[in-house]
Amino acid sequence: MRWLKILTLAVLAMFCGPLGFAALGDAQLAADWRTASRESAGIAPDPATTPEAVVQIYAARAFNWRGAFAVHTWVAVKPENAPDFVVMHVIGWRHFHGASPVAIGRDVPDRRWYGNLPEIILDMRGPEAQAVIPKIIAAARSYPYADFYRTWPGPNSNTFVAHIGRSVPELRLSLPATAIGKDWTAQEGLIAKAPSNTGYQLSLFGLLGVLVAAEEGVELNLLSLTFGIDPTGPALKLPGIGRLGWGAG
Repeated sequence: MRWLKILTLAVLAMFCGPLGFAALGDAQLAADWRTASRESAGIAPDPATTPEAVVQIYAARAFNWRGAFAVHTWVAVKPENAPDFVVMHVIGWRHFHGASPVAIGRDVPDRRWYGNLPEIILDMRGPEAQAVIPKIIAAARSYPYADFYRTWPGPNSNTFVAHIGRSVPELRLSLPATAIGKDWTAQEGLIAKAPSNTGYQLSLFGLLGVLVAAEEGVELNLLSLTFGIDPTGPALKLPGIGRLGWGAG
């Protein structure tokens, strides 16, 4: 009976956050992809008035019901004096139609993700950004799962961005707790660097694991849902909700 109670509490803890977000969150969880907005959110710098190099990483709630659990992340870069951004992400429907899920090309960097407003989770400017842009593009092109996509537990869009983070340590990239797929480390092995490169993680195919790093804090992964604590906030990390606490973003 004791173990049954523990299991029941664990299941409730895993799904209360996503259910609560579905009920109270502001993401569009029942959108029609044909009519959902893909317009600019108006938060990216205008290349015409921003000559400096820019690196930005975005996250927006995933499309439809998946948004209760996870975000979709992507990378946008603009070299110095470039007239456009280059956007890099993994898109599941491309794979389902027989193409590589990796999309790299000139695009609007801050598009709504099928109606859901993106937020910037990393913003780097100037010479520092200019120096890492070639490394980011090389990492995107070397993504080891360019011919494979799986929504859960990965590899997916968040696996792709985590790969870029591990490949470019200068980013010190801390992905949201809701970035399901970031812990898929089959290529790296059972033990891998954290996406921020400031610690390490133990991960069993993205389904079970633990991460300890200076940027991310301590995270426990159960069935790809993240529980954790970030002592620098401080903040809790909860499934479906993400960061919760003082300094939460």
